[in-house]
Amino acid sequence: MGLEAWNLPDERVGRPAPDDLAERRKAVAQLPQNPDPAAVVRSRAYGGVACLVVEAPEPDVTVLYLHGGGYRLGEAAGWTEFAARLASAAHARIVLVDYRLAPEAPFPGALRDAAAAYDAAYEAHGPLVVAGDSAGGGLAAALALAARDAGRPAPLGLLLLSPWLDQTFASGAFERNAATDGMFGMDAARVGSEFYLQGHDPHDPLVSPLLGDLAGLPRVQLFAGGHEVLLDDATAFAARAAAAGVTVEAHFVAGMQHVWPTVFPELPESRAALAAMTDFLRGAATASR
Repeated sequence: MGLEAWNLPDERVGRPAPDDLAERRKAVAQLPQNPDPAAVVRSRAYGGVACLVVEAPEPDVTVLYLHGGGYRLGEAAGWTEFAARLASAAHARIVLVDYRLAPEAPFPGALRDAAAAYDAAYEAHGPLVVAGDSAGGGLAAALALAARDAGRPAPLGLLLLSPWLDQTFASGAFERNAATDGMFGMDAARVGSEFYLQGHDPHDPLVSPLLGDLAGLPRVQLFAGGHEVLLDDATAFAARAAAAGVTVEAHFVAGMQHVWPTVFPELPESRAALAAMTDFLRGAATASR
């Protein structure tokens, strides 16, 4: 059974990346990664999608992880250090998905890649958690909604770090926290959204999961920092999911930046977040037995 079982929109033709974006991608790709040597890192394709697998010895749970980058930046290799920390702490296998980027692959390219990788990872490893940060958090939530609507096997849980969940830009935090979020802002979000949507309706729950019916989602763990522009996305999603009958564990941490657990590992708040994620994943592993 292939992607047709997901009932996702058809592929669309994109456009080449501008020169400045191509240069930014090169610069981001050169950022050093120093993963925990206790975790093994290897390349593997799932459903024809290139991935990196970062795993502890004898992992108890598998996580399909969708990286951030505004849908236009980033690659799996840039998340190996964080994935190794999480894999070692939670005795987990982290599958980092190198989904296609915009503007070359507009919506639904990334979502179709995520669905293909999800099916193959599920077949290889059994029930798994879906996770992501920033744009990858929005993609993870969209994947869970698509799985529910298509009758695909549900994830064991949904782990979201500073997720971007609404591309209509209705959130007041874009203005309220503009001066305190040093990593993301309205200008970057609008560019990323335009590259990804390329005319697609931003109210579609598959690009703005906050606007969808959240009933029937798996257990959610969610993190957002008090200084970031996506704070309102996270708080609204937590409230709407809980009202829809979903179990939600939300961590809203004062003074924290966008995706702080992934980029500032030595902070006490990051260590606390890692411990909470570990507990969540261990709970998911227990539930899968």
